[in-house]
Order: sequence, then structure tokens, then C-alpha cells
Amino acid sequence: MKERNNLYPVFLKTTNLKILIIGGGNVAQEKLTFLLKSSPDAKVTIVSPMYREGTIKLAKKFGIEMIHKKYHKRFLKGKHVVIATTDVSKINIQVYKDCRKRSILVNVADNPPYCDFYMGSIVTKGSVKVAISTNGKSPTTAKRLRQFFEEVIPENIDDLVNNLNEYRKTIKGNFEEKVETLNEFTKGLIGKKEVEK
Repeated sequence: MKERNNLYPVFLKTTNLKILIIGGGNVAQEKLTFLLKSSPDAKVTIVSPMYREGTIKLAKKFGIEMIHKKYHKRFLKGKHVVIATTDVSKINIQVYKDCRKRSILVNVADNPPYCDFYMGSIVTKGSVKVAISTNGKSPTTAKRLRQFFEEVIPENIDDLVNNLNEYRKTIKGNFEEKVETLNEFTKGLIGKKEVEK
């Protein structure tokens, strides 16, 4: 049987969640950069005895709390999502175990068996957001797909989304009837693109 990606994609309201990043090196900076690029209002705390200059600059720009200490499980209190990025495997695995005991979602960077979720590549154009996952197997493929979608999704896609939202408000009937009407109305969007090529 052919392998498939069984991950369930969700879009988190990061302003409602408390996120903790453990580590202050290159990987922490990368995770923080992509998180803030997609969700600039995310509530993030970083714990590390040392920080890269770029991480400090980014944290100051976005008002990120920085704790200059080694990891301890007490830092997990009240957190919803944790990302472990240290270069010490033993610490990352301990973070994973501590999170699992507390039912906190955890991602140990570059270690798929110790992840409840993966941070996929993301394309954002106004209200439209596309997340790409390779089941944790190939971040490079996800990156290339992100670049492709950034090129093919038009910059004015938000106009379409807003217009359809306004049209949706005018449709009468129950949920199923509204869905059927919108499906019929938008069916030509893909077909028109193919003709234009």
C-alpha cells in the first residue's frame, strides 16, 4: 500500500496561545522567524542561556519575552505549544517527555519521532494562507512548493476572497444550499485559468 500523509492540518490562532521556544541558536532563530512571518502577533517566550544576535534583534522587534536561563520544566507552566531547538539531544528529548506528561503540543526540531506537529512551509497572500507538509520528510520540497505557490497565487487574491465573502452574505437558504450556490458560482474559477493559459 502506498504511503500517505495522515497529518491533519490546522490553522492556530497564535494570539490565543502561549508558545515557548527552547534554545537561542540558529534553529531557534529560524523557527521564530517563520512563526512571526506567518503570525506576527504570536505570544512567544524563549528560554536559553545564550542567544544569537539575530534572535535578540528579532525578539526585541516583536516584543518577545527572552529568559536567560537553562531549560527547566517549570517554564512549561501555562504554555500550549512548545518548540525545542537546542543542539543537545538529551535536553530536547526531556522537553518532549515533559510536554507529553502535561498534554502540551511539542515539536523537537529536526527529530520527527519527537513531534506532535510539524511547522510546514506557508504561503500568505492577504486572507489566503496555504500550508505545505511533506510529513516531516523533506523541508526542501516544501520550500520549493511554497515558492511555486507564491508565484502562481495572484497578489489580488484578497479581492476575490472579499467579494465572495460579501456575495456569501446575500445568499438565502440553509447551509447546504449556500454551499451548493457558492460551489456553482466558483466552479469556473479554475476553468477560466486553464483557458487563459
